[in-house]
Amino acid sequence: MAPGQRECPDVVRLVSIPITRPFFGDEELEAVQRPLLSEWVVQGPEVAEFERLFAEHVRAPHAAATSSCTTALHIAVAALGLEAGDAVAVPAFTWISTANVVEYLGARPVFVDIELDTFNVAPDAMAAAIGADTVGLVPVHLFGLCAEMEPITDAARRHDLWVVEDAACAFGSWIGERSAGTFGDVGAFSFHPRKSITTGEGGMLTTANAELDGLFRSLRDHGATRSDHDRHGSTGAFLLSEYPHLGFNFRLTDIQAALGVAQMQRADWILGERRRRAARYDELLRDVQWFRPQTTPPGYVHGYQAYVGLFAPDEPSLANVAALHERRNRVMANLEHQGIATRQGTHAAFSQRYYAEKYGLRPEHFPNAYLADRLSLALPLFPQMTDDDQERVVRALREAIDA
Repeated sequence: MAPGQRECPDVVRLVSIPITRPFFGDEELEAVQRPLLSEWVVQGPEVAEFERLFAEHVRAPHAAATSSCTTALHIAVAALGLEAGDAVAVPAFTWISTANVVEYLGARPVFVDIELDTFNVAPDAMAAAIGADTVGLVPVHLFGLCAEMEPITDAARRHDLWVVEDAACAFGSWIGERSAGTFGDVGAFSFHPRKSITTGEGGMLTTANAELDGLFRSLRDHGATRSDHDRHGSTGAFLLSEYPHLGFNFRLTDIQAALGVAQMQRADWILGERRRRAARYDELLRDVQWFRPQTTPPGYVHGYQAYVGLFAPDEPSLANVAALHERRNRVMANLEHQGIATRQGTHAAFSQRYYAEKYGLRPEHFPNAYLADRLSLALPLFPQMTDDDQERVVRALREAIDA
């Protein structure tokens, strides 16, 4: 058992090696009781402390907590003035919420193909997608690897566009001395249970712009000029706040934030173990030519929200992708039968029915994104893994492909 981990009661597990497991110990159990004992369970002092610790960790001047990364992205594009008729460039291979938040405001997501070795958006393609109605760019740091931000932010400056980093997977991800979420105007992080640290559900907005940070805090709270905690902690609490903005109810509770505080206090250990396990996979899979792990460029620090590679026993193309997809799925089913969970990396949002039908999008428009959708393969990764766990995963992979 890892340091500080709490022994879980006996439960029936569908798999013996899951795709991930959150790490909780006595500190987390004690932390979530604090708001219950204080009787302040909505957005309050625990949220403020979680924001402080997170901002300090990623070296961002401001951090504002939200109820999820999707709501963080929604707030970000709303605060930046996105409106109907606008266009925003987004990767074609990303979780669907990256595009959804653009659609929510009546704007149009312009999908951009990716680089197959990194799974991240191709900077040249993103620059080429900028049109007369483009107002912003949303690069995604997929699986914990930062997108190539310098050419993306350069293109944004040339065209006077804003940049929102979808850093849902990117806690612990760096280029040189800069963290994901600090390159563009705004960063948006996730604390879903599959992420390195979790609050169950939750998100965080980072920015260097104090005015934007203030607007985020208002928009997450119905557009209020002051929070309930601030109001109840001062005289005149009997008067409601003013609401000058059309806001949302996207608040994080103090119960969730208290869990986040405890997770932040062990974040360096969690990230270190994830990187150590990823490095061991690299070594164990070194001679497995048909599995191509995500490439980390020099100077980048991978956060390893997930360990993802491309299933490529033959050179992938649109001509053979259907056959390769069936083979990949048989390998994954074989591992599932042995109690080992795997997943596709994520999906190509453009190929989901809503977007494919509305905009007439087809695989040949974004071939790399489609190949990644069909052939990406995520292996189990979590800090509590053992050497035996990883050896069992790799052994099962080898046997499955041979079969």
